[in-house]
Amino acid sequence: MKNVFGDNRLAGILQFFCRTPSAPVSALAERFEVSERTVRNDLKQLNAELEGCAVIESVQGRYSLRIYDSAQFQSVRERILETDEFLNSPQNRMDYTFGRLMRSVKPLLTDELAYEMNVGRTTLVSDLKKLRAGLEPYQLSILGKTSKGLVLQGRESDIRHYILENSYESLYRQYPLDVEVIDAVEDALRPFEKTVQRNFRQFLTVMLDRFLTGHYIGQLSSQFYNLTARPEFEVVDRLAERIAGFLRVDFPVEEKLFILLPIIGMRTPADVKDMQSIELDAAMRPLMEKVFRQIRLEMDIKLDSAAFSEEFLYHLMFMVNRLRFHVRLKNPMLDELRGKYPLAWQMAGVAAGVVRDSCGLEVTEEERGYLASYFGVFLEENELRAARPYRVAVVCGTGRVTARLVAAQLKKVLDSSAEITTFADEKATAERLDEYDLVFTTVDLPCACRRPLIRIHEIFSEQELRHKIDKARYWDQVDVPIMDNNWFVMVGLLDESRFFVFDGQEDYESAVARMVQSLTGAGQVDPGFLERLRARERKGTMVFDHAVAIPHSIQYAGDRLVLAVGVFPKPIEHKDHELRVIFLIGLPERLSSDDSLLIRVYDEIICITQDSALLDKITQADCFQALLRVLYRQAGE
Repeated sequence: MKNVFGDNRLAGILQFFCRTPSAPVSALAERFEVSERTVRNDLKQLNAELEGCAVIESVQGRYSLRIYDSAQFQSVRERILETDEFLNSPQNRMDYTFGRLMRSVKPLLTDELAYEMNVGRTTLVSDLKKLRAGLEPYQLSILGKTSKGLVLQGRESDIRHYILENSYESLYRQYPLDVEVIDAVEDALRPFEKTVQRNFRQFLTVMLDRFLTGHYIGQLSSQFYNLTARPEFEVVDRLAERIAGFLRVDFPVEEKLFILLPIIGMRTPADVKDMQSIELDAAMRPLMEKVFRQIRLEMDIKLDSAAFSEEFLYHLMFMVNRLRFHVRLKNPMLDELRGKYPLAWQMAGVAAGVVRDSCGLEVTEEERGYLASYFGVFLEENELRAARPYRVAVVCGTGRVTARLVAAQLKKVLDSSAEITTFADEKATAERLDEYDLVFTTVDLPCACRRPLIRIHEIFSEQELRHKIDKARYWDQVDVPIMDNNWFVMVGLLDESRFFVFDGQEDYESAVARMVQSLTGAGQVDPGFLERLRARERKGTMVFDHAVAIPHSIQYAGDRLVLAVGVFPKPIEHKDHELRVIFLIGLPERLSSDDSLLIRVYDEIICITQDSALLDKITQADCFQALLRVLYRQAGE
């Protein structure tokens, strides 16, 4: 029978006697699938653990549990079960194994390690395989054979980074720091945020344990020593000297630089005053300007918020430090950021490319997520700045009470600053309605309406209405405004003349040329548009996410954004990409101040690229009506 308490028989035997009055050794041996001799040894070890509070003793060949001190017995019992629970987890066993290897001064035999953890040899070998895989990204390895002993090989700095990023809680959660050390840290780091203080404590704990046991970090790369000129190093240097006095040791500069890392690689402070008190690296402003230029070049989105720029400078500095000195921040919001802010995620990808080319540093997925959060904030704040109070007309034909009911519901959906005026249907005229941004009506209007018109019932769905209001923002910027439930605003930018199906004979360049020539002939873009597209293409590919191309440039034929879609029923190869859809964008010379329509179109294109089934349907559309059927997604889906 399988032991429900895993491989720790001590916990299993103790739990067995807590439920069973008595049993012979033979019954225990059968239950736990071991020999009677092994059971007797386990009972001997258990009695040593229980000494003073309980005993498992034999009376006429049957063993039973006798408890003398209930409180102490409960404490011992919980400790034994906690040990069992800890080592039942493969990750915890790997942490334990890593801890033993990093502290051992001689090769560790597999059998001895398995005995310590009360696990089988096969289980340990499986754990070692997983542990080796987890160590590879840190340039660490476990050398030796299981029969001759194992040793951990790698640089001390890499060992410390592995601990901090993977097993700190398992190995150091009960590590004792002297009260004097704790007080010194709190005093020195009082100006820093709690998260920085907590991370510093972890780095300090690891440094003290490793240094005091003879595992010195040794020589570091030259860029580390440049950090000694930072004002933050002075704080850490004084603190380290104070701690060294308590412990009667001398810390070399390398150990001080190690515990500096959580400070120079911290998250950007939430308090503006704390942020501005930190000296900004002069190289960050040129780097930020490169990021902004590249986003403008590739996406035609202008980042010009002064408040955003200042905070972003500090984020870049701390991020570059983290990447340069291998300080990893986990990002628990990574998947949510990628899903909720697809455009911000792509902007972060552009920024990551600039950092790679300018600094020689690869931006991790976690750091890209933090970049995306900044761009997401910019996009959200940009939308709020562009928003202005709506002037709303509500037309009802069933009396004043109904009109007031509708208006009350609308106040829950609209911004509190919205101005709402109610009309009886016979009082509504085209001239009067033209004065409003939005017109809601519960009846057929007796006149024409040239403003966004939303037909509602007296009781309506707030979610559906919010979507229609959101679409109304683009009323003056799209050619064919449609106030329906379709989530895709881009449909309002398309017509039959802006949809193209390509055969297998056309490559990317000829397909784009065909689209532009058609649009030029219809007067939708100017004659120089194609050459501007080609000039921009020479600066960098406009293929997006390996399946979609978004060629775009300024067009001087009109003052509205022009969108055309071209599909390849069979994918074509273009610059190592498999291309399926072209979204061609002609931008007016003067974009609206908030770029809201362009940002919305980008969001919709990115959502399409992330939905492989939808992308397949778009490529199979053989006419404009088929495309319209595909590009219909109920709001809220």
